[in-house]
Amino acid sequence: MKQRIVIMGAAGRDFHNFNMVYRDNPDVEVVAFTAAQIAGISGRTYPPSLAGPHYPQGIPIVDESELETLCSEHNVNQVIFAYSDLPHVEVMHHASRTLACGADFVLLGPDRTMLQSRLPVIAVSAVRTGCGKSQTARWLSRLLRDKGLHVAILRHPMPYGDLQRESVQRFATCADLDTANCTLEEREEYEPHLAAGNVVYAGVDYCHILQLAEQHADIILWDGGNNDFPFLRPDLHIVLVDPLRPGHELNFHPGETVLRMADIIVVAKTDAARTDDIEQAEANARHANPHAAIIHAASPILLDGNPDLRNRRVLVVEDGPTTTHGGMPFGAAYLAASHAGADIIDPHSYAAPAIAAIYAQYPHIGPVLPAMGYSGEQLAALRQTIDDTDAEVVVSATPIDLAALLDLNKPVVRTRYEFAEGSTPGLREMVERFLTERHLPP
Repeated sequence: MKQRIVIMGAAGRDFHNFNMVYRDNPDVEVVAFTAAQIAGISGRTYPPSLAGPHYPQGIPIVDESELETLCSEHNVNQVIFAYSDLPHVEVMHHASRTLACGADFVLLGPDRTMLQSRLPVIAVSAVRTGCGKSQTARWLSRLLRDKGLHVAILRHPMPYGDLQRESVQRFATCADLDTANCTLEEREEYEPHLAAGNVVYAGVDYCHILQLAEQHADIILWDGGNNDFPFLRPDLHIVLVDPLRPGHELNFHPGETVLRMADIIVVAKTDAARTDDIEQAEANARHANPHAAIIHAASPILLDGNPDLRNRRVLVVEDGPTTTHGGMPFGAAYLAASHAGADIIDPHSYAAPAIAAIYAQYPHIGPVLPAMGYSGEQLAALRQTIDDTDAEVVVSATPIDLAALLDLNKPVVRTRYEFAEGSTPGLREMVERFLTERHLPP
């Protein structure tokens, strides 16, 4: 009898785990993926071209609310949990639902799911969404390029559209993003890398993505998403913790796992956090992983053009995932606008229906507008909400050029935040030591 399996996911880790462990296994039947966290990804099919010869009809992707029905109707033996950035207690609620159906609840580990590259791999991970991982990865890419290395950026997957077309993606210009019809969330991650001169690889089938990237690089830089552990086996693993959320480093899945795997732990945002919170985050990190090096870093925030925002009515737009499943009530744009003396308006009462649904789903969000654009409907709702507010200026911390993407009726001031060293020795010295040990550049 074949094992009948459901993979619980969010269009990323779930597909990778299937490709690595189950696709070519004749003793297993994956009856469905379930979808959560990301709006609009259920109701699709994981296509036959990606699912392999054992699945000529592909594999249905259904809403996670149907888990019990799937288990009952298909006599499911195992449920594989395969998404990230959840509190430990919530993971166990999913386990309880599964066990109540009589099935096993399974977490696949790094040894079964990591690809081995023929090139050196530096991985950047974080214990939560919104720790500052992306700017750290960009800073590292500049350091590596300055050393004369050809760097390939492999991004954690965000395949929210046509999965067959998105199997293997390579982005070198913003025109490539337009051609691929990337969502706002994808652009938030890809555009800053492209502006820094990097080439980004992403998609669904990371075995083939890695093979393509290896043809054009001396070193791989894994830019992880959420708080997931890398899809590639890292030779140097850098993990960020956030002292603005002390304690989260030990209370989320798989963030605690990532913390315990780290070679270097970066306590980020030390320029914005309280001293006792920095000390708590560092103590928790040291207790969980006494063998890792621990360093500090800052994340200075700048407003483009240094505008005078005193007493002006300002709408704050923040990075979407940071303020939704990342759990932050606000982010860099709110801090920048507050420090500039702005009169920050609360957009909740102006929210278009698709944005109002986000506020209802994530009631912790403060007086800010999350930049949501997983679908055309969400993107239109974001534009409508911005246009309908009575703000004079928009202050935006989404890493993309919001004014260029949306035809808005208000001026947009961009908030930028970058990685900065905060201790000695710092990240530069440790990475340079790694490169020397690896005889890089050759």
